[in-house]
Amino acid sequence: MWKCEKCGRQFKNINQDHYCGDATAAIDEYIAAQPEDVRPLLNKVRETIRGAAPDAAEKISWRMPTYWQGENLIHFAAFKKHLGIYPGDLTLTPFEDKLADYRHSKGAIQFPYDKPIPYGLIAEITAYRVQAAKKFQSTSV
Repeated sequence: MWKCEKCGRQFKNINQDHYCGDATAAIDEYIAAQPEDVRPLLNKVRETIRGAAPDAAEKISWRMPTYWQGENLIHFAAFKKHLGIYPGDLTLTPFEDKLADYRHSKGAIQFPYDKPIPYGLIAEITAYRVQAAKKFQSTSV
């Protein structure tokens, strides 16, 4: 076991990568580190996800802003040419028609910066993830 000197958490792996600071500040730092023209989009995505998952905790996971509610609900990340949304290993079948114009796989969606970001769709996917997580948690208890 390895214990982080900064936060005191213990891990199986020596020097395991983790975040041990204030999650809200970490997301603020993540957004602040992105290109100036992308920051407003990321802030709007953050706002959108928080609106759709008001009980979710913010944290950094996999080096991305993440929303947790009993499990990782959704992550987002900025890339050079697109915004990545990662709703976990959820099947995106209910959203296939709405995602037809975007590159996506089972657990990842790319929204290019040169098209309007579909914040309503991000809210729908987040709400879907909240319901799926609640359903899973109620059946696993």
